[in-house]
Amino acid sequence: MKKTAVVTAGTAGIGLETALGLAARGFAVTVVGRDPGRGARAVDRINAANPAHPGRFLPADLASLDEVRALAERIACDHAASGEPLSVLVNNVGAMFADRRDVKGVEASFVVNHLSPYLLTESLLPTLTAGAPSRIVNVTSGAVGVAKRVFDAVEPPGGYYGFHWYGRAKLANLAYTLDLATRLDGTGVSVFAADPGGAATDMTNGTLTDPKIVSPALRLLWPLVRRKFERSTSGPASTAARPSIVAAADEALTGRTGLVIGAQAEPVAPFRAAADPSVARAVRRLSERHAPLTAA
Repeated sequence: MKKTAVVTAGTAGIGLETALGLAARGFAVTVVGRDPGRGARAVDRINAANPAHPGRFLPADLASLDEVRALAERIACDHAASGEPLSVLVNNVGAMFADRRDVKGVEASFVVNHLSPYLLTESLLPTLTAGAPSRIVNVTSGAVGVAKRVFDAVEPPGGYYGFHWYGRAKLANLAYTLDLATRLDGTGVSVFAADPGGAATDMTNGTLTDPKIVSPALRLLWPLVRRKFERSTSGPASTAARPSIVAAADEALTGRTGLVIGAQAEPVAPFRAAADPSVARAVRRLSERHAPLTAA
């Protein structure tokens, strides 16, 4: 039976390289993004390699939870109608902002980096379970190491610093990922996190040059911090996509779950705070409150 994969934010950068890698491994790949023009170009690149199955584009603004719900319904209906399993869901979407933004009253980084992939995943669990064995891959980041670890509210108190808030949202998503692996153990749905390590992408090229994204203490060391950012994001997106491709498709991971696939495309120990059950419980409460499966 045909293997299928959905890759969010899959029209450029790491997401597109992930889609290309999965298409080369025999998957029928659907890429999701906001821009139909970029979507068409992504599909053209996928199809130019003469894959076993043609690529497909679905439009959705993943910063809008209403559009995420509509996307999930479309994907679920398509698979129900075709009878084909959903083999892999790769939540590649990510965003960092130099200045604070809201999406319907909720801080945008938390929406894009956690609530959006959380909602899409939860909405598609019946489809993924019906198509088991299947896999969920959530893309994480080393930025979790600079995150505040309190999740009583979407935002912690204090000033807004984009890199730290991005890391906190990614920490929430990593805690959710590990918790979800435990929840789904025995269902045939494997859950992995993939750390790309960093690459030159639209997000890193635009945001990591602004000292406003880090706390005042780190701004005092900005030349050193900026050089570290430059080094960590100098690699190609094709290399950064390898952990996601391995997590999604490597046969050696069959039957395994709850692993973090590091930048060298091998399992690594998860960030300790992400494995804290109290963090997972707090994140789940926030997620259910701000991203219910059905709109209010």
